[in-house]
Amino acid sequence: MKHTLFIIALMVSSIGFAQANPDVEQLPYYEVPEYSETFTAGTVAARMVDGLGFRYYWSSEGLTEKDLDYRPSEGARSSGETINHILSLSYVILNSTLNKSNEKVDMSKMSYTDKRKQTLINLKTAAEILRKSDDISQHKIIFDKNEFPFWNQINGPIADAIWHSGQLATFRRSSGNPISSNISFLRGKVKKP
Repeated sequence: MKHTLFIIALMVSSIGFAQANPDVEQLPYYEVPEYSETFTAGTVAARMVDGLGFRYYWSSEGLTEKDLDYRPSEGARSSGETINHILSLSYVILNSTLNKSNEKVDMSKMSYTDKRKQTLINLKTAAEILRKSDDISQHKIIFDKNEFPFWNQINGPIADAIWHSGQLATFRRSSGNPISSNISFLRGKVKKP
């Protein structure tokens, strides 16, 4: 009994230390950031990306190898392949805000953890730029010599990444690892148990 209580006390103190330790990395979008005081094109676009980041955070959080390998049918993408696709979309979103042309990104040496982290960082960076933008029309999608207006960003990469985050949520439920029921997508917060 004493041994069990010691282990429980050690686990609780470890969790508390990890939360209080500034060296423990916190990824963006555990919760949706506070909303802006004003409505502008930039703040609304940023909030869309924040919503995507929050959904992606929780649909991709704690995936196992079994989850990453899961595919609903032979012709469908696996969860791992869907993670790759969302990472690619996050680069398109980010590059648009940086007014940078898109190039193929080599993901072959990146782990699932690295891909997840980079996706969340890309989305957070893009949202911060959009939030401060006075004119989001300047943030075009650029592929070589082809440019698309920001409108295409909304119905293209942003909507597509939200769609695929939903697929991840469904896939992980099917592979036996559903998202925590403590997540409030309406509020963008984690319910305290």
